[in-house]
Formats: sequence, C-alpha cells, structure tokens
Amino acid sequence: MTALRVVVDVGSGLAPWRQVQDQIVRLITRGALTPGTRLPPIRQLAGDLGLASGTIARVYRELEAAGWVRTARARGTVVADTAPRADAAALLRAAAAEFATAAKDLGVDAETAVAAVREAYGPG
Repeated sequence: MTALRVVVDVGSGLAPWRQVQDQIVRLITRGALTPGTRLPPIRQLAGDLGLASGTIARVYRELEAAGWVRTARARGTVVADTAPRADAAALLRAAAAEFATAAKDLGVDAETAVAAVREAYGPG
C-alpha cells in the first residue's frame, strides 16, 4: 500500500469528500497511484484525515462508480487497471469551472478572480 498524500482544507468551501475524491483522481491521472495500488482502508484514511468513515466510504463508492478504483473483500480498494485517463486539459477545465462558480458565489468579478489565480500560482 502506498502512502496517500491527501489534505482536506475545511475552509475551502468544497465538501471534504469532494476534496479527497479530486485529489485521488489527480494522483491516479499523474501516475502517482498506478493500477493495482492499494488505497488505505476506509477507517484508516478517515482517521488520518479526521473525517467520518462514511465520508471516505462515499469517496470510494464514487471513485468505483466512475471506474477509477475497484473493491474486493480480500484486496481492499485498489486503483483499477482500466482507470480512465483524463487529460490535463479536461481536469484543468473542471477545476476552473469549480473556481469560477465559487468566485461568482462570493460576488467577485472575473478580473479579481484571475488576479487571485495569478497570486496563487506564484512567480514564474
């Protein structure tokens, strides 16, 4: 089992289950989690992240429904051999859409939102 580097930001406005799901998808897409890699048991990951077991169970169900992972009683939850391979552009568009929705909900104009992205992106 590979150590799973996932962080939940309770102040982000994005549901914790979604944050965990999105990070696992990105790890699979980047190849940091390869097919056959075993994910931590639900209770362990929930405890590590300070979340309810039901929250992580939902993440694993959603990932399995989308074809990213598969679950077997004996092996636990592992990255699927046939996991979808989303391209970086598609992931970026999805992240941008979520960010734009959050910015609009805050009443922020596009220029301010773009400035926030540039600041977060950092130099270079």
